[in-house]
Amino acid sequence: MGSFENQAEENVPRKHSLVEGLQTTDNVDSIEAPVTWKAYMMCAFASFGGIFFGYDSGYINGVNGSPYFIHKVEGMDHKALSDPHTSLITSILSCGTFFGALIAGDLADRMGRKWTVILGCIIYLVGVVIQMVTGAGSSDALGVIVAGRLIAGVGVGFESAIVILYMSEICPRKVRGALVAGYQFCITIGLLLASCIVYGTKDINNANSYRIPIAIQFPWAVILGGGLLFLPDSPRYYVKKGRIDDAMNALSRVRGQPKESQYVQVEIAEIIANEEYERALIPDTSFIGSWVNCFRGSLWDAKSNLRRTILGTSLQMMQQWTGVNFIFYYSTPFLQSTGAISNPFLISLIFNLVNVLSTPVSFYTVERFGRRTILVIGAFGMLVCQFIVAIVGVTVGFNKTHVDPTDSTKHIADNIGAVNAQVAFIAIFIFFFASTWGPGAWIVIGEIFPIPIRSRGVGLSTASNWLWNTIIAVITPYMVGETKGNLKSSVFFIWGGLCTCAFVYSYFLIPETKGLTLEQVDKMMEETTPRTSAKWKPTTTFASTVVHNEKANV
Repeated sequence: MGSFENQAEENVPRKHSLVEGLQTTDNVDSIEAPVTWKAYMMCAFASFGGIFFGYDSGYINGVNGSPYFIHKVEGMDHKALSDPHTSLITSILSCGTFFGALIAGDLADRMGRKWTVILGCIIYLVGVVIQMVTGAGSSDALGVIVAGRLIAGVGVGFESAIVILYMSEICPRKVRGALVAGYQFCITIGLLLASCIVYGTKDINNANSYRIPIAIQFPWAVILGGGLLFLPDSPRYYVKKGRIDDAMNALSRVRGQPKESQYVQVEIAEIIANEEYERALIPDTSFIGSWVNCFRGSLWDAKSNLRRTILGTSLQMMQQWTGVNFIFYYSTPFLQSTGAISNPFLISLIFNLVNVLSTPVSFYTVERFGRRTILVIGAFGMLVCQFIVAIVGVTVGFNKTHVDPTDSTKHIADNIGAVNAQVAFIAIFIFFFASTWGPGAWIVIGEIFPIPIRSRGVGLSTASNWLWNTIIAVITPYMVGETKGNLKSSVFFIWGGLCTCAFVYSYFLIPETKGLTLEQVDKMMEETTPRTSAKWKPTTTFASTVVHNEKANV
């Protein structure tokens, strides 16, 4: 740690540190309080935000297949949405979330993590109300649903970026990965609930067939926004603002310890010392300068802000490149178009159920084996499944159908067993995603940024997720639409190739952050490389170094 001490002496201004007067420790294992059930449940509640993220992403899959909704948008003589309209309705949410995540990254440093999420819930509710009036009177159904989803998307962008930031900053290091994985678990529950509601309303032949799925978005935002009113904001936000007393009160609540506790004093001293160290390297600047800070440094310097920003944004890009949202956004119309599945709504429901049941596996594996390990293994498992689905499909599966002798308007599969095998491997692919890349990407982006750029870094990373989500949502109908690319099973060759990229990427570029405080992650990324990061162990604390430097300067 000699290099850190030298840097601290060179970069930390010669003024009294706010660490003075607080208890500190040299023991790197004693800088956090033991986890209490109260603190655990408080941290876990924030993950509830994942439900309306997942629900809002999932319900549109079935609504786009609702005959009554199709008639409202396209007219009575249409049996399906046009590819451009499918693309627009599906992707516009992601467009809103992209801008919402960017805006939230800045607001979270101005008004706090908690209040930014609450504001996002309010915006989301406005979007839901607008969607509810789709098809009412003589209004343009397409325009109303698009406007509502765009506004709701901005709210989802606030929530998806800042809930991850908030949870990463309040969760104890020993269970941070599992608790943030709980956010992904709630996303899968939201997707499953959406699938169930859509399945239950698909045969309703009036506006309720799509208004019920839309209306059920409402409670999720009310519960999250209302519940957060009673939770403290992030202690690290208060430290960043210089509000140390508020930081100690907040930390006392999230750790379930009295404010005067040694645990609270030691941890707040460590957060302050790290913030002062990082602030010396990344000083306060203008609004534009604060965004520019995210891109400072060399691409070849592992500790540079640029490198961390690229890591966060590219990691979220890779998560989207796996093709998982192709399954959840387009599985119903895709399976209908192949003619090989008699009940695509039921298969879509099964996929969502697999997603929900697989995600809790990560609660254990992410803390037992680490973030880097599960991302590497997950990428390999996904690429194998995608290529199997593609190869089977183009030879004997989805792509091989014939006209149903009893109904000339329908097609049935030549080889039912092959189609069942494809469905099975899609389910296995979902297992690998849900237990690795689903939660893993969100966990890592909440851990890798230093406090001066953390909110903007997480915002940029989340915006990257939604940007690629939007791109995939826009192009997919053209890739698999019967009148467009009509790739059918061949589309899985594309997803398999991109999962191969994710495998190589995770092996060479993703560091191991398991078991470290956010402050220790900063130090690890300065002193090691991704492939050797799992062996790195902290040897001293930021607070003790500051105290030693203060004494040396007396």
